[in-house]
Amino acid sequence: MTNGYLIVNVYSDTIANPVKGATVKVKKDGVDIATETTDEDGRTPQITLETVDKSYTEEEQHEVRPYETYDVTVTALGLTPTTIEGVQIFDGVTSIQNIYLTSIDENQKGETSVITPNTLWQEYPQNIISEEELPQEEYTPLVLSEVVVPENIVVHDGIPSNFSAPNYTVPFIDYIKNVASSEVYSTWPTETIKANVLAIISYTLNRIYTEWYRSRGYDFTITSTTSYDQKYTVNGTIFEPISRVVDEIFTNYIRQGYRSEPLLAHYKSSTTEPGNLSQWGSKELGDRGYNYLEILKYYYGNNINIAEAETTQSYPYSFSGTLKEGDCNRDVYKLQNTLNYIRGSYPGIPVIKNPSGLFDSDTTKAVKKFQEVFKLSPTGTVNFQTWYMISYIFIAVSKMTNSIYN
Repeated sequence: MTNGYLIVNVYSDTIANPVKGATVKVKKDGVDIATETTDEDGRTPQITLETVDKSYTEEEQHEVRPYETYDVTVTALGLTPTTIEGVQIFDGVTSIQNIYLTSIDENQKGETSVITPNTLWQEYPQNIISEEELPQEEYTPLVLSEVVVPENIVVHDGIPSNFSAPNYTVPFIDYIKNVASSEVYSTWPTETIKANVLAIISYTLNRIYTEWYRSRGYDFTITSTTSYDQKYTVNGTIFEPISRVVDEIFTNYIRQGYRSEPLLAHYKSSTTEPGNLSQWGSKELGDRGYNYLEILKYYYGNNINIAEAETTQSYPYSFSGTLKEGDCNRDVYKLQNTLNYIRGSYPGIPVIKNPSGLFDSDTTKAVKKFQEVFKLSPTGTVNFQTWYMISYIFIAVSKMTNSIYN
């Protein structure tokens, strides 16, 4: 056996409410493996767990599941005990398990959620490609005027005609991380992961851009089923290598030539059909040194290119460039005040005593701590990833604050 790693983040309802002092128990077959307590950021220390050698993720095989699973139970004063079964651990990879607790209900003993297997390990229904979705010469009918990355999307946890299936409102970035973690292996080459993530983003943005379901009278953005869309796993484990890639490119998408709409990027685990990214095939190409664009062109054709969404909805400020110690401008002033505001929910972030627009040592310390908390590279420099993660957390904290005082 080899080792993988687990970090559990515990929140009360939303990411704006980290839970300090929650007890986190990790079990395997009913036996306690580890017990930890969350810090002021709602986070456990990194937990080392035995798992399966990553060589089993290198080839398509059905003899040995290429990851180990554990059950995680969280208890906290005044909140409903919650168990997540089937948390996935890969060799050499840090798994991130976010757990959202709700206010305690005296009639409820606890909540349990089961994580379903990765699509590469367990067979799921094949995607149904309707005639309307096949490549055509004419442009796809457009509904929105521009490509928009929304703050949230609504995921229907079933086939479209199952009206009893629940809908979940999910932050766009979290949705992409969840699907990618459900569809590929986190041990694969970074360029392979990046190619798959871009396909997932493009597919999702196409559903948003064309309002595929809403224009047909449904009250959701996309489904969680592989027979219609992509595999979304409720409370699914997120893997650090995948999370990093998504944070870097979540506003990018694939398009064909000069067409404005995101490509409806179909993909399958094993296929060589044109227009369908093969997950295992993309892994092989990554092993051979192909970069993400070469992988995508191999499957979708040489006329594709990578575009960036015109609008990032609900984010207060757009990224204008990297900020670092010594810079002095209005963007630094916005950054300083935003971090001080976030500090109300994450007190571990050092206070920036004199927000003046000068990126000083206090600002560097606050940025580094923020990056550590949210699993970004702790450089102290604000790049694209850090800027948008700060914006994302700021939105969540603002909503939580407004709900308290309204």
